[in-house]
Amino acid sequence: MHRDRGVSAVAGERKRIGEPMDRSSPSTSWGFSGGREKDRIPAGKQPEVPRSGGGSTAMSKGKLSDGESETDSEESDVSGSDGEDMSWISWFCSLRGNEFFCEVDDEYIQDDFNLCGLGNQVPYYDYALDLILDVESSHGDMLTDEQNELIESAAEMLYGLIHVRYILTSKGLAAMCDKYNNGDFGRCPRVYCNGQLCLPVGQSDIPRSSTVMIYCPKCEDIYKPKSKYLKGIDGTYFGTTFPHLFLMTYPHLKPQKPSQQYVPRVFGFKLHKP
Repeated sequence: MHRDRGVSAVAGERKRIGEPMDRSSPSTSWGFSGGREKDRIPAGKQPEVPRSGGGSTAMSKGKLSDGESETDSEESDVSGSDGEDMSWISWFCSLRGNEFFCEVDDEYIQDDFNLCGLGNQVPYYDYALDLILDVESSHGDMLTDEQNELIESAAEMLYGLIHVRYILTSKGLAAMCDKYNNGDFGRCPRVYCNGQLCLPVGQSDIPRSSTVMIYCPKCEDIYKPKSKYLKGIDGTYFGTTFPHLFLMTYPHLKPQKPSQQYVPRVFGFKLHKP
């Protein structure tokens, strides 16, 4: 049985943690960008509420004001009725702007070995993990709205850090291969690449360093995603390794380098290169 997503399931969006750097609108997240400094908390700090022996919690997926609901509803394709029947992971990956993410298997997340070290990077770690796995608890109603928002943001950050590890596994690569073949990552804007399919890539493995880019395996260069909703996603959630390991795993998908190159001319004559 899954959590009631409350108002945010209808609005289809919550305070996003992946909007630090290039968003035109002010960030409402503390997770990546340093926005909302008054809400930022040290890694590993937990909210002061009772927990059951199983360490689980329940909460709605965001309680937004009317103004926030009207704005954020434009950034999601998830209807309220659909949101009631899907898991948190499916719901998160369905949000507009999260098209680059694949769904991580619950079994992978439940293996503590795969999450080694993340508890020190993500505040409210235990609560965020419970939210991702749809674990319920009788203590969910004891959390304040502010704590719910922080935990929800922490869950998005935690999922991103799990995601970058998962997509380097065989199952993760296969899931990303399906998205690649569907063109979910976009196409190269370079004219002579002729619409070559691209792959997501980060410029750094350090969180909050840069936003996600797309890598073209044909011209071997990177570009900014076309969608404005993707320009705030942290590149760390895809890492510097993924596209290159992907092409090593699926060598038949690696295209030939472009044979054409633009030649600058003046009055029909090629420019002399010094």
